[in-house]
This record gives sequence, structure tokens and C-alpha cells, in this order.
Amino acid sequence: MPKFVIEREVPGAGNLNRRPVARIAQESVNVLKGMGPEIQWLHSYVTGDKVYCVYLAADEATIQEHAKRVGLPANRVSAVRRLLETNKRGVTLA
Repeated sequence: MPKFVIEREVPGAGNLNRRPVARIAQESVNVLKGMGPEIQWLHSYVTGDKVYCVYLAADEATIQEHAKRVGLPANRVSAVRRLLETNKRGVTLA
């Protein structure tokens, strides 16, 4: 299944405490369960005013539908073309 990075503009995201973040995350998971196996949330990175999420999904439309159902922005959705990783031998290209 294709991998996507979603950029969400969420003013003050980095200053939110655990409770609202956990509530939003749980709502997202609830919606994902209802959408079935064509979408999966892997993880997210929270910065000052943005949240970057990594998902597996059938297509961008599925990502946008999830965002709409949860009530979160999906300001930019980018398909991952390559993965670069480091390990003991150096950099690997997947």
C-alpha cells in the first residue's frame, strides 16, 4: 500500500498538552477503524504549528476523506517515492 506524508497546519500544536492531543488521536483512530483496511496511521511528528503524519493508504482521496471525517486539516498530502535510512553500513535506499 502506498505511503503518504500529510502536513497539517495546526496553530499552537507544539504547545498542546497531552489531554487534547490524546483526544484528537483517539478520534482519528476511531475514524480509521470505521474506514477499514485501506488506510493506516503509522506515526506523527508535532512541531510548533504543524503536525506531520505518516499513513499507508490506497490513495490521496482516502487520506482526504479521513481528514474530513476527523475534522483535521490535510494541507499537503505527498506520496512517498523513496525511503532513505542510515544503519551500521551507511545509508540505504529503499
